[in-house]
Formats: sequence, C-alpha cells, structure tokens
Amino acid sequence: MENKEAKTEVVSRNFIEDIIDRDLAEGKYETICTRFPPEPNGYLHIGHAKSILLNYGLAKEYGGKFNLRFDDTNPTKEKTEFVESIRKDVEWLGADFEDRLFFASDYFDTMYEKALVLIRKGLAYVSGLSAEEIRAYRGTLTEPGRDDPDRERPVEENLRLFTEMKDGKYPDGSMVLRAKIDMASPNINMRDPVIYRVAHLTHHNAGDKWCIYPMYDFAHPIEDAIEGVTHSICTLEFEDHRPLYNWVVEHTDWEHPPKQIEFAKMYLTNVVTGKRYIKKLVEDGIVDGWDDPRLVTIAALKRRGFTPESIQKFVELVGVAKANSSVDYAMLEYCIREDLKLKKPRMMAVLHPLKLIIDNYPEDQSEILSADNNLENPELGTRELPFGRELWIERDDFMEEPVPKYKRLYPGNEVRLMHAYFVKCTGCDKDEEGNVTAVHCTYDPETKAGSGFTGRKVKGTIHWVPAKEAFTATVRLYENLIDEAKGVYNPDGSLNLNPNSLTVITDAKLEPALKEAKAYDSFQFVRDGFYCADSRDSKEGAPVFNRIVTLKSSFKLPKA
Repeated sequence: MENKEAKTEVVSRNFIEDIIDRDLAEGKYETICTRFPPEPNGYLHIGHAKSILLNYGLAKEYGGKFNLRFDDTNPTKEKTEFVESIRKDVEWLGADFEDRLFFASDYFDTMYEKALVLIRKGLAYVSGLSAEEIRAYRGTLTEPGRDDPDRERPVEENLRLFTEMKDGKYPDGSMVLRAKIDMASPNINMRDPVIYRVAHLTHHNAGDKWCIYPMYDFAHPIEDAIEGVTHSICTLEFEDHRPLYNWVVEHTDWEHPPKQIEFAKMYLTNVVTGKRYIKKLVEDGIVDGWDDPRLVTIAALKRRGFTPESIQKFVELVGVAKANSSVDYAMLEYCIREDLKLKKPRMMAVLHPLKLIIDNYPEDQSEILSADNNLENPELGTRELPFGRELWIERDDFMEEPVPKYKRLYPGNEVRLMHAYFVKCTGCDKDEEGNVTAVHCTYDPETKAGSGFTGRKVKGTIHWVPAKEAFTATVRLYENLIDEAKGVYNPDGSLNLNPNSLTVITDAKLEPALKEAKAYDSFQFVRDGFYCADSRDSKEGAPVFNRIVTLKSSFKLPKA
C-alpha cells in the first residue's frame, strides 16, 4: 500500500491577526473588542466598508465585541441625517453591533475630567495664541517649534481659565487647551497639540450643554478606553498620530489601554470618495443625492443593486495590507456578477424596441409559453410568458443589409425566439425617411421550445417581449461618473466628469412579470446585464430599473 503524507492546510493570516494572536498569548487582553468610529459629516463609501467589515470580522473571529461609535466631536459639519444613514449602512453590510451603539458626545463629561487630570499633572495648559500663531510657533519638518508664551502658566491659573472656557466666558478662537509634550519633537503631532477649543455651537446630540469641544486626537483614544476597545484599527494616515494616541491613554490613567494598529486604505480607481467632492456634486445638482447610483457611497451601491455579500467578497479579495495600493473598479463589478448570476431570474426586456410581426401567426390567437427563470439554477423555477402575433425585439437585432458574421434577423435568415419558435425574416416596413418601423417574419409551429424538435438548427437566438402584454418602463444605464481616459482630476483640481455617465431610456418594453417588481428587487435582463428596481423612484406597478452591471467583464481573478 502506497504511503502518503498527510497534508496540512495552511491558513493565510494578515498582520493584524498576528498581532492579536500575540497579545492574547501574552495575556494582554482576555476579550477582543473592536469598533468602527465614523464622523457623522457625510455618507459612508466603499472604503469605509473595508474598515467596517475588517473590524467586525476580527471581533467575530475572536468571539469578541464590535462597537459602532459616532465620533461626533465637531458640531460644525455633523447632522442627524448622517447618523441615520451610517447606522443603516453598517446594519445593511451585516456588521452586527447589537446594543453597542455609542456617541463620543456621551463621553464629553469624562473627556473634560481627563483634561483636568492633565492640567493638574502639569501636562496641559491654556493658550491665548490664535490658530495662525500656533501654526507659526509649531515649526516645520526640519525646524523645531518654539514654546508657547503661556506654556509655563501655573496649574491653578490653567484650571481657572479652562473652567471659564467651559462656562462660556471666552469667544470662539480666543482660547485653546494644549497638551504639554515636546516642541522639539521630530513628530509635529507631538509639539503641544491643541486638545480643546472654544466653539459656541449647538451639537446634534449634546445640544447647548457645551461650548468647548475636544479635538479628535485627544478624544479618540479616550473613547476607545472608555468602551474597553482592545485594538483600535485605523488607516495609515493615523500612523504619525499613534505616539499622541499612546501619550493620551498613558497620561489619563487607564488600567487596560487600547492599542492602535494601522492598515492600508482601499483606493478604488476612477471613483469619487472624498466627502468634499461628493457634497459639491450633490449641491451642484450633478448627482441627485448622496445615494445617486453613479457614486460609490454605500447608500448609492445599495440603491443601484449591489448586495452586502458582493461587497463582503470584494473586501475579502482586496485583503489587508500595510502599504496603500489601488484596486480596479472592475473587481467590484466582478463580485456583484458572481453574487447575482445564480440567484436572480433571467427576464426579457427590450430597451430599444422595434415591432416584429409574425405574418402567419393567427391574429386572434395567443398562447402561454413556459420560460425557465435561470437554466443554471433550476430551483428558481419557471414562469408563464404570453406569446402572440406581434412582439417587440431589440432594434439592433435586425439589419436589412447585414454585416459579415451577423447572425440575427435579416431578410431570408432564420433565428430562434428565446423560449418560443424559429422565425424567418421576410422583410420590413419603413417610414418616409427610410427608417425601419416594423420587421415581418413567418414562424414554424413545429419548432416550439421544449417540444423536442430536433430538425434543422439556427445560429442566432434573440429575446423579445409580447407587444400586447408588455409594459413601458424607464430604465437607467450608468457609466463611470469619471472620464476614465482622462483620470479623476483636471489640472485645476476639479473633477473630470464623464458627460455620458447616465442614459435614461423612457420607452423600454418589459415582459409583464417585471411589472410587479418592488424596490431593490433585482433581475438579469438577458443578453444585457443585471438590473435593480430603484428604491426612490419606483412606484407600485411602475418600477424604474437601474442597471447594476453589464454581463461582460474584462476582469479576471489572478490564478492562485
């Protein structure tokens, strides 16, 4: 008997998992806790999906906890609208935060107390410098900073001034609280950063209780510590902020301080993700909202017809790395095709209709044909499809003078009507300008699909819808919002927009079963692409369809 060595499957792990494994082995933490901490100043986009699913996935993998926390420390840009959209997006992606929904603003009292701790330790002071003066004193990448004139202010005076800042005695911009660290540090973030500023603003959650607000670099590590977060996973631009993160948790006295870990952002080619740019597109009316299907906000992807599973697969394929890189948008399209192709029924829709008349089919006759919903997935069953003398076909499925290798309808050629019969083209009608208005043909009743006919074969199959029973619908076709040939940005920094990013078809003819589609219902329109009933503009009995993605793709997964 031949001896064969047992093979052990090697499971590839990312560097964050390696860190967590080591921390658990060394007893630093007993239970893992991660978080997703968005600032509610806009809608989330596809890049945020990576962070959400990474943090949630790690918590799930290690049997830990996952928190959703709104980092709402800047009331100038934050809105309840954004809070609600973010919460819905995280839930839709499948990241279950259970009852752990938190707001940084709920911790303002604790943050204030921790600021007092730093003052009493002589590690924070009130400064009267303006924002411009603070920048000037900070120095450059090659030159150290200069001490703030108020840096040696006595502790008691700092306590009094900070209390007066909280009590509203100073106008915006007149006073700040700075951490006292090292003005000569090679890391500019450590040169006495501002940790509190005066801002007389109404907060979406805290109301008018506060007129001083903590800065992100001070607030964030305290939020993590309060919630018991063990691994604060963020993107690479925060790597230079990690020493400050560690300084704050060390000097504000936490028994089990969290650990910050940075990973690479996900950059998607030829898309717009910057909130500033999206906000301008919305305000200028170039798109019809943060959920316009041409955007890659999570709300837009959902409205267009992407599924949580497709985005989860996309994030899995992208992986976790330490170095930034770009990902081709075609990979995201690949993931949605793969997710939908076996799940969705294949229906018939004619986007550019041309009348087809079967001259030898009795005018007063009609019948019901049986159509498979998806040949690759028999579990999706069949549907009934009306058939009669007059049909709609795609305009480009007929050519009076065919080009070489054209296999569809032209005078004398025979094709199969999908799910129906063979038909032979006999000619066409034209208007005064010479435009084709109708195509004529004859059918062979012996060639009915499913009848077992084994006679002659035809090289072409075209789809159709019954003229009498079909309904007219609006269908929207999308291309990239950005002109891919020219890149995202113009030389002046503006977006290089594609003028053909949206095509609206108002007279598409669809088979009757599609009339019952509800918001987010999706289908494959045969020979064309995957489509989704729009969640905003569809009405009962009158769905509007967004094309999710075409059927064909140039993207291929690399071989393992």
